[in-house]
Amino acid sequence: MNNTDEIIQNEVEEENHNDFENATIPHKHALYNYALKIAANSDDASDLVQETYYKAYKSFHQFENGTNSKAWMFMILKNTFINNYRKQKREPVKVDYDEIEDVYESIKSDQSNNNNLDLDFYSNLLDDELSEALSKLPSKMKDVFLLCDLEGYTYEEIAELVNVPIGTVRSRLHRARKILQEELFGYAKVNGYLN
Repeated sequence: MNNTDEIIQNEVEEENHNDFENATIPHKHALYNYALKIAANSDDASDLVQETYYKAYKSFHQFENGTNSKAWMFMILKNTFINNYRKQKREPVKVDYDEIEDVYESIKSDQSNNNNLDLDFYSNLLDDELSEALSKLPSKMKDVFLLCDLEGYTYEEIAELVNVPIGTVRSRLHRARKILQEELFGYAKVNGYLN
């Protein structure tokens, strides 16, 4: 490769890098907020966002200019989280017997977890009653509910993020709210939210 070819290649790589930044950096805050809601803590959320950006950069050549980069990034983030979660569940539990006093309790807590991905998402964020009610929602309804009522996205944005028509977003949101209303009626009454 001669000098001119190297210069051209460097310019193309720099242009691709700039296109990537322009398409993805504006969504970093929204991605982090969503990652914080689904990850256990801020460090895990930061790692998840960083891994999302890494994967997006590696596959940016597949991204079609003019399409919704925010929805693309959210899809990568969500898939990365789910894949990491599944990978952790498949790995054997590593136990340091010098630090563990009661093996039975650790095994018991691992077994009671039973791979409930959705419950892990929200258990640290909400009261037990709220987390339990959310865990009863089908995942498609829960995604729409969280994006709308917790994240504040518009129906149009949610439709693009989850790749469904707006009518489907409205339907899922209505059904999710109805289920949560039924599930949380007693909780609301006991805690003084209802007269």
